Amino acid sequence: MMELRHLRYFIAVAEEGSLTVAAEKRLHTAQPSLSRQIRDLEMELGCDLMTRSVRGIELTAAGRVFLDHARIILLQIEAAAESARRAAQPAKTSFALGFLTGYEFEWLTPVMTLMRDQLPDTEVVIHSLSSPDLAAGLMRGRIDLAFLRPERNMPGLIFTRLREEPLIVLMPADHRLAARSTIRAQDIDAEQLVGVPMGKSPVLRTVTDAYAKRLGIDLAPDYEVDNLSMAMSLVASTGGIALMPLYARNLLPSTVISRPLDGAPPTIDLSLGYNEANTSPLLKTLVSKIGEMKFS
Repeated sequence: MMELRHLRYFIAVAEEGSLTVAAEKRLHTAQPSLSRQIRDLEMELGCDLMTRSVRGIELTAAGRVFLDHARIILLQIEAAAESARRAAQPAKTSFALGFLTGYEFEWLTPVMTLMRDQLPDTEVVIHSLSSPDLAAGLMRGRIDLAFLRPERNMPGLIFTRLREEPLIVLMPADHRLAARSTIRAQDIDAEQLVGVPMGKSPVLRTVTDAYAKRLGIDLAPDYEVDNLSMAMSLVASTGGIALMPLYARNLLPSTVISRPLDGAPPTIDLSLGYNEANTSPLLKTLVSKIGEMKFS
């Protein structure tokens, strides 16, 4: 009989790409026991979810489909648990705001201004996370409102586009291309590229990959980073370049500069996200007022 632990075990193995790594680092269990649990799950479903080779674990077509659903199921269960905890402690009103790391510098002050009247009676919690983690927080009920990318496979979440941002080029201040006012895509092809992994920044990676495919150039990252701060550090230390959304220019250290791309650059959306099941009156008020700010 399928249990929640089977889903957790399967997700861990799929994300790590290794039974051994998942057993030791994620699940803290013995590898033979984990293998047995995965086999039991496959027998329950009547199909193979993954193939095993010397290179590690690869998901089958059935495994890829099941992974999406397994993640959603666990998120919804955590959301139910969080809702129950909140209902059991109704005395203190709290509101959790989430920001894709870096955007809090721009959006936190206006949002807190909009909340000014509610602040004496509301505990405000701020989260600065990656976009997938923010979406998961909305799904779980741990975050009420977030500024993030429009993530896929998140049923029940509402995304409203706030704006469209072009990607720009980040490079060391002493880079050979620094003297140029704009950077051609062909010039990027020959450089070491600092980029993001699909797991941490799927929307940005998808936009970058589509741009490369359209122009017939190679933009596969030589270095992958989890956040903007790491990207800037690697750009400065390796002499490489990075393609990042426009807001990144507001956070640059003195050792890193930005330049626009020549021609029509790829763009990425910043969205306001929330869970449609969230009944907070404050949420509805903020969504409406932020929408008015967008068009003012």
